[in-house]
Amino acid sequence: MVNASYIQDQQNDKIIKMPGLSQNVNFSQYSGYVTVDSRAGRALFYWFVEAHETAQPESRPIVLWLNGGPGCSSIAYGASEEVGPFRAQPDGRTLHLNPYAWNKAANLLFLDSPAGVGFSYSNTSSDSSVGDKRTAKDAYKFLVKWLERFPQYKHRPFYISGESYAGHYIPELSRVIVWRNKGAKHPEINFKGFLLGNPLIDNYWDNVGTHEYWWNHGLISDSTYKQLSKYCPHDSFLFPRNGCNSALTQAYSEFGNIDPYDIYGDPCNLPKQNLNHSLPWKFRGHDECVVNYTRKYMNNPDVQKALHANLTGIPRPWLTCSSVIRGTGTDSPKSMLPVFKELIAAGIRIWYSWCTNAVLPLTETRYSLKALELKTVTSWHAWYDNHGQVGGWSEVYKGLTYVIVRGAGHEVPLSQPRLALILFSHFLKNQTLPASPSN
Repeated sequence: MVNASYIQDQQNDKIIKMPGLSQNVNFSQYSGYVTVDSRAGRALFYWFVEAHETAQPESRPIVLWLNGGPGCSSIAYGASEEVGPFRAQPDGRTLHLNPYAWNKAANLLFLDSPAGVGFSYSNTSSDSSVGDKRTAKDAYKFLVKWLERFPQYKHRPFYISGESYAGHYIPELSRVIVWRNKGAKHPEINFKGFLLGNPLIDNYWDNVGTHEYWWNHGLISDSTYKQLSKYCPHDSFLFPRNGCNSALTQAYSEFGNIDPYDIYGDPCNLPKQNLNHSLPWKFRGHDECVVNYTRKYMNNPDVQKALHANLTGIPRPWLTCSSVIRGTGTDSPKSMLPVFKELIAAGIRIWYSWCTNAVLPLTETRYSLKALELKTVTSWHAWYDNHGQVGGWSEVYKGLTYVIVRGAGHEVPLSQPRLALILFSHFLKNQTLPASPSN
């Protein structure tokens, strides 16, 4: 018997038309709010994009995308800059289609998390102090309730993807799902694995590897590298203290006018509005121009109405990264490596992707991987795209696949969208990337 209630709920969330989009699309979209704590008035905003009709959405997996920051919107970055179907034009009013959108391969669910980020909100002021564990619990509650609204996706193969500080959010959520699924023969959240891009993993190895990368790529002086090595290894680069803060300030000044999220790309020629902030808060994306286009678009009342967003009239403009929760990481483990070990032991598929950025570079990952002490299954090799060109490099370990995407910045799908889609498709199939041009 068909449940009329959930059908009505889905229809209420269905996006009828995206303002500024002239083309027709062959996929359905939904967006809206799911309350995760009624007492606190805490609700998370989502945007769900079904796979292309030609890709048969009813047979495709569902992929949850989470951005990090902490405090950055998945609607702003994942959906609107990276893997979603649309891009805002420079006028901030019109859209064009992304030819390398990931809904060519999967159904995509973007979530603004935690509350206070993007369109998500809480009516309780103390909720602005939020750590990793509550963020994971709220995301899990969201998934359970969202599946009640969209029961046709229960039991469907489920994956998570994201980047940066989502290196904390995604493993924590993954662990909650694994715990809750124990003993279930047919879990509603049929969790298979996750794909991380340039994640924050371990404070010590992140610092050691990042500063080494800065030095051997000529971004900083010998003396600054020495100061970073002395004061910063056991600090968090998000909230540095004393000597580490001074050393980082000097390092950032030596970078010059580059985009540290893509050191070989040209920085966006926009007035810098936040030069007084430290590095992670100064640049919040690969291309600040693209961020600005999206910001204009999402602050359009017609867009918010079409997305069923900002229904409560949030008393602030929509921001790509929220200052509401900045500096409030009250529960941010120094290392996620123990969680990775636990998830690898549970048989969860884990893929890492890396690129040439100066915020969370590949060097820090290599140190973290070494600390995991995993057995190599497929040795280091170049992988090839569908044009027979080197797309990057990869190594497969027992329980984890490590991939570098050639020429990509921090947001891999933005700077190398075609290669990112190839990577994503292989991840879903759990296929090793082609090791020769003939594959």
